[in-house]
Amino acid sequence: MRIGHGYDAHRFTEGDHLVLGGVRIPFDHAFLAHSDGDVLVHALIDALFGAAGVPDIGAHFPPTDERYRGIDSCLLLAETADIVKKLGFRVEYADMTIVAQKPKLAFYLPAMRERIAGVLDVPADRVNVKATTEERMGFTGRGEGISAHAVCLLNE
Repeated sequence: MRIGHGYDAHRFTEGDHLVLGGVRIPFDHAFLAHSDGDVLVHALIDALFGAAGVPDIGAHFPPTDERYRGIDSCLLLAETADIVKKLGFRVEYADMTIVAQKPKLAFYLPAMRERIAGVLDVPADRVNVKATTEERMGFTGRGEGISAHAVCLLNE
């Protein structure tokens, strides 16, 4: 078994929605990012790559590559899952936490869980998605952006 950890953060810019866990969420900002900016999926990708012992998301999907401009991060997650599988691993479990003062995310968490499980081709009970605030402390607490942590367990 192997354990991996991932982290990502993006600041806000003008916009009318966010994408988190592959789910479109109406909001008065968007992420400033090369892709769709899905910090939750990006953190999970890094956790999967870390557990597999290969370079991070930036090495596999560099932000300087125009193929990834505006891309749906779940497409990158699907490619990551294929890489991990080709290396001889299977995803046993993924646990993620979104850190955001706004918007409120509880309503969207089940859809995120289902979307991620579907992309990873695992039962939904092998994926957990949570959200928390930072009590108005730090960049997320001040409403400047959102971050996410992910851990995963791979098995050979």
